[in-house]
Amino acid sequence: MTTNLALVVLVGAGIGFLGGLLGKGGSALATPFLVMLGIPPVVALAAPLPATVPGTLVAADRYRRQGLINREVLTWSLVPGIPATLIGALATRWIDASALVLVTDVVIFALGVRMLAQPARAEAEGVKLVLSRRRIVGVAVVTGLAAGLLANSGGFLLAPLFVAVLGLGIKPAFGTSLAVASVMAIPGTLVHLALGHLDLAVVFAFAVGSVPLSALGARVALSTDAGRLERGYGLMLVILGAAFIVGPHL
Repeated sequence: MTTNLALVVLVGAGIGFLGGLLGKGGSALATPFLVMLGIPPVVALAAPLPATVPGTLVAADRYRRQGLINREVLTWSLVPGIPATLIGALATRWIDASALVLVTDVVIFALGVRMLAQPARAEAEGVKLVLSRRRIVGVAVVTGLAAGLLANSGGFLLAPLFVAVLGLGIKPAFGTSLAVASVMAIPGTLVHLALGHLDLAVVFAFAVGSVPLSALGARVALSTDAGRLERGYGLMLVILGAAFIVGPHL
């Protein structure tokens, strides 16, 4: 297991960097990589989640310093998002872990397609901001349920939904997504711990790599054109998602 744990550290580092770079916890992307290392699916689903808490907090703090966290969206995302996450996490008791891994792979692919299909915009352009609390709650509930079911912090859905549904600019969406994800990861972590889904050795190894690299990713994102980064990330997700989906059948 020593070699596997060393590889888990490397996976955590890469995921942490990408999470800070694009306002996502990164646990959804981590799951298939961990499965490829021979880690049981249910452990691969849950292990990245605890590391999301310190990793996203570190990255979110860099956005906070530049005023790029929308406090209204943050508050109204957490109120319904936390119970929705708990419900989704509890539901994993009756859903096969391998099926959840496949769902994760499909989500990665679909998110990449969406990023490539949506024209990138400069931060200053944005779209009209529509901070309807009903819309914020809707985004939070959908994301919370998905986060609980897929054992992640929801960041892979939060940032693009904040842009598409609420009209936030790219960087405020990233910063707010990281802040929301850092809190929403906590209830899911507690539920999966109670259900016995966490392997503490894998959790620690993943955290060692992901936490410091999350801050570096956020620093790079804040000094780089976010639209260009998102297009590149979208292409990478399409390639990885397709590989993960097709891989087991080859």
